Amino acid sequence: MWPIKCPPDSGSDGTEEARRLGDEFWELRLLEEDEVQSCTRYLDGKRFESLIGDHRIVTDQPASEGGTGAGPTPPELLLVSLGACAGHYAAEYLRARSLPGAGLHVYVAAEKGEHPARLTSFRIEVDVPGLEEKHRQGVLRAVKACLIHNTLTKAPAIAVEVSGASQELSLTGCTSLAALH
Repeated sequence: MWPIKCPPDSGSDGTEEARRLGDEFWELRLLEEDEVQSCTRYLDGKRFESLIGDHRIVTDQPASEGGTGAGPTPPELLLVSLGACAGHYAAEYLRARSLPGAGLHVYVAAEKGEHPARLTSFRIEVDVPGLEEKHRQGVLRAVKACLIHNTLTKAPAIAVEVSGASQELSLTGCTSLAALH
């Protein structure tokens, strides 16, 4: 079980209120070990704030698309997630065999498609200097076992619901504390 934290929807970025209220600012919920959740809220313009675990991520659009470039775009985060996951699995393969991980780099690229707008294909390049061929194949197998890789290659079910402001969100842990303060 792990906690999920979500801020109240105060209409601001919440930073000052978080400092003022301290730990009371956050609502903690315990989730099942096989469940992952995040909470995302609109800030302003093209910016959104997402919380997952103890981490806060601000996404935005580039200035050329009406944003301020204050953070990565959601598609960029998807590439980062895939690259970090692939890198983790590659590093674990190397660590389990006492092979050096120094110089390990993961590069991810994606092509955009239209109708509907989406990323149509991904390319992952894992660079491990000085690795023997047998271990290259092992790293390849490890990276293909990555959770994010598997999620993208085996289409998950995605349920979308729209609720009114007066209704409690059905996602555990994404309930606002604003009414309590």
